[in-house]
Amino acid sequence: MCASFTDDDEGKPVVNANGERIGMIEAVEGGMVHVDPDPGVTDTIKSKLGWGDADEETYTLEEENVESITDDEVQLRQL
Repeated sequence: MCASFTDDDEGKPVVNANGERIGMIEAVEGGMVHVDPDPGVTDTIKSKLGWGDADEETYTLEEENVESITDDEVQLRQL
């Protein structure tokens, strides 16, 4: 799938392939999607998504990591 984010996606929860909530879409700006991670997201998941250090407040979500976008959530593909 080629993810196509819009401003309407802001505030949607982001869930992993198992349906567990891992964050929320904070902002969609200029084709970039910024995710605010939920507390407790493991460093392993962040690393696999290329999100960098845990000290940052939001992380960029790459379209290639998205399985689907629905009216209710953004689901990541299996990593």
